[in-house]
Amino acid sequence: MEQAKAKFTIGQIVRHKLFHYRGVVVDADPSFQGSPEWYEHMACSQPPKDRPWYHVLVNDADYETYVAERNLDLDGSGQPINHPAVEMFFDELHEGVYRCQRHIN
Repeated sequence: MEQAKAKFTIGQIVRHKLFHYRGVVVDADPSFQGSPEWYEHMACSQPPKDRPWYHVLVNDADYETYVAERNLDLDGSGQPINHPAVEMFFDELHEGVYRCQRHIN
């Protein structure tokens, strides 16, 4: 089976379609990588496991979520994300996308 291409990239600001929170993508998995127990308990809408899933820092919060691609849209507001870990991942917000200029070893 062919892997789905991720719709979002690291640094893009997204909005959750169901819960309406904003966040920034910090990592992406080509398919669901969590446990079956987590999926049963947390993924109420039962999104497909064989499509991309994203690690997202949630705006105005101090936690990260794990979200199926089908539950996300791009956020076009251009507003920054207020999260304590943003500076750990990114250097700047440029035209609505977070960027990292540092080299990570």
